[in-house]
Amino acid sequence: MKILITNDDGIRAPGLMALRAALLPLGEVLTIAPERPRSACGHAITLHKPLRLMPVELPDGGRGFAINGFPADCIALGVSEHLGGRPDIIISGINLGPNLGVDMTYSGTVAAAREGAICGLPSFAISVASYEACDFRPAAEFAYNLARAVLERGLPPGAFLNVNVPPIPSSEIRGVMYTRQSRIRYSNRIERRTDPRGGSYYWLTGDRLDHGGQPDADGEAIEQNHISVTPVRLDLTDETLLADLPSWNLRWPDKVR
Repeated sequence: MKILITNDDGIRAPGLMALRAALLPLGEVLTIAPERPRSACGHAITLHKPLRLMPVELPDGGRGFAINGFPADCIALGVSEHLGGRPDIIISGINLGPNLGVDMTYSGTVAAAREGAICGLPSFAISVASYEACDFRPAAEFAYNLARAVLERGLPPGAFLNVNVPPIPSSEIRGVMYTRQSRIRYSNRIERRTDPRGGSYYWLTGDRLDHGGQPDADGEAIEQNHISVTPVRLDLTDETLLADLPSWNLRWPDKVR
């Protein structure tokens, strides 16, 4: 069994090492990650400069590869013939910080799993819902169990999973919830500040707003100390709007007014 893992926290991130240790009993674990943190890079890929693949010794004594690109680049390289061909499964994480609601759009961790789905491979992203140093072992244990299930059952074409684990001891986790993406949003996204010379600069920030009390959503699951497993698909088509668009009576060429 060949397993490809990556993250957006960097090649030496403790979450990546916890994931690697948990998966080693399943087979060969190919570890490719950005040389430095790439949080919130979204689905960026490297097009306008060379990608460099650098062998590194990992903190656990194993071998991995660092690249000067993004998480999605790691997947593109990892499934290429240059590194032995296609893996059986792709796992991205373990991310420090939640990837709930619209966070999925910005997350490099989630983007790596999405890139895996684009490549036609079963993939999932996994995060711990805390920005503070935490115990990654519960998330790593769940990643192992989920990887076994995905390898056995597969995933539909164009689909992947996004997993969030509450930052609490295993004994306090109440179970697993199968969830939808919540409506979590942010306010006051751009904060204006002044530097010592009187110039203005801007800091991307914001407060997380309530997710709307969706009982079947990822944010609610974490608040209730459940592991959240959200199925995500590549097809972003809004079917309701698609059905309504013909009523707009758009024409080309339009009549002269």
